[in-house]
Amino acid sequence: MAGVTVARRRSVSVVVHLVLAVVALAFLAPLLWLLTASFDAEAPLSAQLPSAFTLDNFSQVLTWETSVRPLWNGLLMCGGAALVSVVSAVLCAYPLSRYQLRFRRPFLYLVLFASGLPMTAVMVPVYSMFVQVELVDSMFGTTLFLAATSLPIAIWMTKNFMDGVPISLEEAAWVDGASAMQALRSVVLPLIVPGMGVVAIFTFINAWGNFFVPFILLLDPAKQPASVGVFAFFGQGGLIAYGQLAAYSILYTAPVIALYLVVSRYLGGAFNLAGAIKN
Repeated sequence: MAGVTVARRRSVSVVVHLVLAVVALAFLAPLLWLLTASFDAEAPLSAQLPSAFTLDNFSQVLTWETSVRPLWNGLLMCGGAALVSVVSAVLCAYPLSRYQLRFRRPFLYLVLFASGLPMTAVMVPVYSMFVQVELVDSMFGTTLFLAATSLPIAIWMTKNFMDGVPISLEEAAWVDGASAMQALRSVVLPLIVPGMGVVAIFTFINAWGNFFVPFILLLDPAKQPASVGVFAFFGQGGLIAYGQLAAYSILYTAPVIALYLVVSRYLGGAFNLAGAIKN
């Protein structure tokens, strides 16, 4: 019986690994096309080795108007949205995590409902509101709205991280005369740094890949981020510069990958600090 059980586990493991391999190939296929097409002077729609290796696609898109300015605009707006979302989520999640509020459960359900609203359903009233407050074609207003789109899920995530910090640590700070905000700043926040990094990355990536919101709210091409700039490579009549599109896509994904690598490297030691609360 033991031999049959081991054989069955091995067969299940083989099937699981085969399924995961197929899923991985499905995700790697578009990336393979990006790599081959970006170095191909006459890039087709299918992935194939470049007939003539060239860097012309990168040289054509590496201009201020085409890629540098949109990337800079995207970094400003998405970084600002991540900062606003993290700060707002901390201030909102702290009382939800630490105090028995009367309407806490309905409020959490309301936040959860807000996170599921489709963007196309809210853009018409949002655009009308932006017109009334004169924030259309404003990078600041767009940044605030990008932060608001990620705020519901950011509040939920931050609350879960705060729930993992024992309240006894704050009580010790209160005995020493610290206020609630001082305890939040000195005790809770240092222990949830890894969680805040996750929330910041989530908010940044969510805003970085958002095409619809800046496309509607920003009218001046000089203010639009890189997510809207990719639309310029789709010409009229179905003509698409595949090589330049692939090169631009690689440049477009580079900041997100760099942010993930930097934050994950920094948070490697922070997770060790978070584990100290279990001692």
